[in-house]
Amino acid sequence: MEEKILTLLSEEYPEIDFTASNELVDDGILDSLTITGIIATLTMEFGITIPYEEIVEKNFNSIAGLARMVEKLQ
Repeated sequence: MEEKILTLLSEEYPEIDFTASNELVDDGILDSLTITGIIATLTMEFGITIPYEEIVEKNFNSIAGLARMVEKLQ
């Protein structure tokens, strides 16, 4: 799952190195607009709905966090 998400987001956002940090939000690599785009991308790709309470730093700080969230919501 992590590899699939990394590939998907790397294609969608080639300017962002998603492997550069395990604190993408905390380090300022991801901003709110990018997070909104990631939510839309994951929603369309995996057919999930990401509820507001899941939009927290721990879920978006790393590819591993995103993968855990997607797997939980599937």
